[in-house]
Amino acid sequence: MATFTERMGPVLLLWLAVCLSGSWAVDKGNFKTCDQSAFCKRQRAMKPGESPYRALLETMELTNTRLTLQLINDNNKVRLLLELYRLQGNITRVKINELKPLKPRYEVPDVLIREPPTEPLSLLSQDENGVVLSLGAESQRVIVSARPFRLDIVEGRDVLMSLNSRGLLGFEHLRMRKDTQADPEAENKEGTDPANPAETAKEEEEKVEDGMWEETFKSHTDSKPSGPSAVSLDFSLPGVEHVYGIPEHADTLKLKTTDSGDPYRLYNLDVFQYELYNPMALYGAVPVMLSHNAQRTMGIFWLNAAETWVDISSNTAGKTVFGKMLDYVQGSSETPQTDVRWISESGIIDVFLMLGPTPRDVFSQYASLTGTQAFPPLASLGYHQCRWNYNDQEDVRSVDAGFDEHDIPYDFIWLDIEHTDGKRYFTWDPHKFASPKEMLQGLLDKKRKMVAIVDPHIKVDTNYKIHNEIRSRGFYVKNKDGGDYEGWCWPGSAGYPDFTRPDMRAWWASQFAYDQYEGAMENLYTWNDMNEPSVFNGPEVTMHKDAMHESWEHRDVHNLYGLYVHRATAEGLVERSGGVERPFVLTRAFFAGSQRYGAVWTGDNAAEWDHLKISIPMCLSLGLVGISFCGADVGGFFKSPSTELLVRWYQTGAYQPFFRAHAHLDTPRREPWLFGPENTALIREVIRQRYTFLPYWYQLFYLAYHTGEPVMRPLWVEYPQDPATFALDDEFLLGRDLLVHPVTEEGARGVTAYLPGKHEVWFDIHTFQKHNGGQNLYIPVTMSSIPVFQRGGSIIPRKLRVRRSSTCMEHDPYTLYVALDNQRTAEGELYIDDGHTFNYEKKELIHRKFSFANGVLSSVDLEPNAQFTTKSWVERIIILGASKPSMVTLKTADGENQLEFDFDASMSVLTIRKPGMNAGADWTVTLQ
Repeated sequence: MATFTERMGPVLLLWLAVCLSGSWAVDKGNFKTCDQSAFCKRQRAMKPGESPYRALLETMELTNTRLTLQLINDNNKVRLLLELYRLQGNITRVKINELKPLKPRYEVPDVLIREPPTEPLSLLSQDENGVVLSLGAESQRVIVSARPFRLDIVEGRDVLMSLNSRGLLGFEHLRMRKDTQADPEAENKEGTDPANPAETAKEEEEKVEDGMWEETFKSHTDSKPSGPSAVSLDFSLPGVEHVYGIPEHADTLKLKTTDSGDPYRLYNLDVFQYELYNPMALYGAVPVMLSHNAQRTMGIFWLNAAETWVDISSNTAGKTVFGKMLDYVQGSSETPQTDVRWISESGIIDVFLMLGPTPRDVFSQYASLTGTQAFPPLASLGYHQCRWNYNDQEDVRSVDAGFDEHDIPYDFIWLDIEHTDGKRYFTWDPHKFASPKEMLQGLLDKKRKMVAIVDPHIKVDTNYKIHNEIRSRGFYVKNKDGGDYEGWCWPGSAGYPDFTRPDMRAWWASQFAYDQYEGAMENLYTWNDMNEPSVFNGPEVTMHKDAMHESWEHRDVHNLYGLYVHRATAEGLVERSGGVERPFVLTRAFFAGSQRYGAVWTGDNAAEWDHLKISIPMCLSLGLVGISFCGADVGGFFKSPSTELLVRWYQTGAYQPFFRAHAHLDTPRREPWLFGPENTALIREVIRQRYTFLPYWYQLFYLAYHTGEPVMRPLWVEYPQDPATFALDDEFLLGRDLLVHPVTEEGARGVTAYLPGKHEVWFDIHTFQKHNGGQNLYIPVTMSSIPVFQRGGSIIPRKLRVRRSSTCMEHDPYTLYVALDNQRTAEGELYIDDGHTFNYEKKELIHRKFSFANGVLSSVDLEPNAQFTTKSWVERIIILGASKPSMVTLKTADGENQLEFDFDASMSVLTIRKPGMNAGADWTVTLQ
């Protein structure tokens, strides 16, 4: 029998050698450019202004819910079918497919949470040049122009968005290969209408280009049995200079123009230590772009799961400030415009135009289509400790004890791939983790939890139950010849379950049951890595595009694979508890809709200052497209951070939604107490800060779950008319009320933070210093500084008694931080439930609103029909920007009494001590 090394083969050994060596850089040669991707090169070669498509107005049919209209390509006489829908909530949907395809083209399932409800369309006018339809609200209209085909969405006199205005609609119809078809006329007949003799003319001879029927990249050949099938469409956005979204890319928040380089690529890939500030594809793909100017925010959701490239151009790109001033002085009438072009390898055009007009409207519109962020267990918002790999149970016990010894809270400790029996997932190494339940019980006794990795590559081994069951049920992805697809990954030869199949997902979910996953307990949660899917010896380190998922090629479904793995795993964790417990699952690969299943992280970053900086725009971009639960590996996965970088990364990560330290197995250990007492104290302090803010984090996630609003958000979301905020991505807001400007420069002695809102005030949360909004504020910093500000006009509940884990703090009291605005008012919310079950869906919760006005602070119930009680109380109220009262009284259902208080006149801070009311009760505190 061959040894493991012999069976692994040279490709995997080379991969491992690179992974474990000191050479830490992406090999760009492993990944395609647009020129190396035949369909991208073909589509990008199209010239603007030469569209062959016209609308056949005589084919138009208008019902109460949709318009259908045929388009014809005058070059080849192939007809397309356009469908247009007005959806509830100011969304317009446009679908374009072949009228009579040779076989069905892929339409993405399972991403939309339901078939979107429609609203009536009505015809306003029609002539030989086009039609005008009413979109109802705000005098919105759709204008369909016939020759060439073009679609404009107009409001009043303003064009909001145009489709095919540059004539770059491209739709490669399915056809038979000329050198193999039995009937040489078959292709000429395809796509024509025999009832219309003018269009049965012989189709123009099409130039057969390289890559249409077969394509080779490095040593991999992609057979293309369906031939060329790409789709593309251009969108013009008048008045727009700022566009965002289409994650995942290691780039700035504001997307750049791509005229002089490659488009942004959306194709889920395992990219080994990615490069920064370029449009290369990474682990996830969300085909959603937001546009914003001072008047309006809109979104484009391109529902296609195939490899996709996005080109961006702008008529103001490259203009200097002086050039723009010159335009202004000379009275230039040129309106800024951004043009965007989407190109996908296969499928259909199915695009949702989310017309805003406000940022919140766009978040709500997108959430109505793909759902909101899953509401996570409270503990998952605490601190997570991970590395590749904690060695054994004794190592886990020792690290756990280290947190107690150094008085640092944490909630989850993680195990990477080495905890398994030979990379067989759902198993434990029999020597290193011989009694997993004993280990898990030890954590449970301290109210802590564990995450273990479960990857979707399955070791091909007839002694492995999981493999045998998948093979016997026929659940593996197939290769183009019909056999089980195999590739190299961590276990060596591996099969890849076909997660696009509902029966496969149901079976996978069943494997998390306590009687199936030996050693699992209720405090064991899951991490899905490598689910792009990663195939070490595959093209671009992923699966061959001609692999088969039942009747569909992998090229059609590629970007969905990671979402399906994430979904099946999350459903498994829910099922194992009988539907009672909320899951926590982290995924590396994702797509539109992944927010419904858990958290993501930014992948294999490096211990470099620029990687710390880029974590901010990367998570901001994800939040804008619905995925709020985002974080980056604190400290950097590759390389070893300096102590300064490590401390600064903890200080940044503590104010990002998912807070996990993680490191490569080749790096020195970096538990928080290994860098000397001073640095331990700095890290301890910021982790404890995170825990004090858990009530606020939890309320923000509850809001995200209800509305789709991002937890971590760019400043322009809250200050949409302030151009100074539009490109900021070195600071961010948590909700509306906390502004964070992390220190991300080595050796920094100060940072300059922009405080928005000309008529607003901001309070430093550490010093209570008050600052006016609408200014750039220089803030001197030391190693202990984390510039964070609370917005005047807000009330934030915190828990100041930090214990070893969030669960230990469940019944602890609250301190209310009331930051007054210039009108001496403030408001905020408090949300409480049991922290881990779905009982909040049955209204077992407390949701209260705090208001301060005219010297009275009150707590009122936002959910009067809810049923839940808490043991927590309010032990302190701190009012920032206050005046000294002569007396403070508390009124509750039990009566009225006076309260003790202190007043710091130098800082205008009033501290009300021991009010003592239950956090779920009605009460008022009056300052006299």
